[in-house]
Amino acid sequence: MSTTDEQDQGIWLTQEAHDRLKAELDELVAGRPAMAAEINARREEGDLKENGGYHAAKDEQGKQEGRIRQLTDLLRKARVGEPPKTATDAALGTVITIAFDGDEDDTEKFLLGSREIAGTTELSVYSPESALGSAIMGAKPGSSVTYTAPNGKEITVKVLAVEPFVP
Repeated sequence: MSTTDEQDQGIWLTQEAHDRLKAELDELVAGRPAMAAEINARREEGDLKENGGYHAAKDEQGKQEGRIRQLTDLLRKARVGEPPKTATDAALGTVITIAFDGDEDDTEKFLLGSREIAGTTELSVYSPESALGSAIMGAKPGSSVTYTAPNGKEITVKVLAVEPFVP
């Protein structure tokens, strides 16, 4: 799935994951004044070239602002709702069981969706932008797909089952 597809389709989130991310965003935004006050307090400690506390506070502010932008963008694109009630092929919100080529006993079961859902399920979560996630989108049980792993190795997996996600 390309980034364009992702923007057109949106990012699927459960209501629980959406609420958790919204609460994190609200907390980060509410903490902005305290972070600004911390930076001002550190600035007044003296020479900025040798002021480790000031630089640490600025670094932390940068991380927080980056997470705020990430969450704002994610929540703007999010499609919140129930996972599909039925599943005939691999799609967002489905649980996929695969076997690695040559070893039918080596199976893996995972949810295809936003990594942000990971905090709400015991299942591993693969993003549709990941190598495996993008290769498996639309695959039906019984089909095999090959993808290139981050290390450059070609890996073939067989889709054993596709089922709806039950939170």
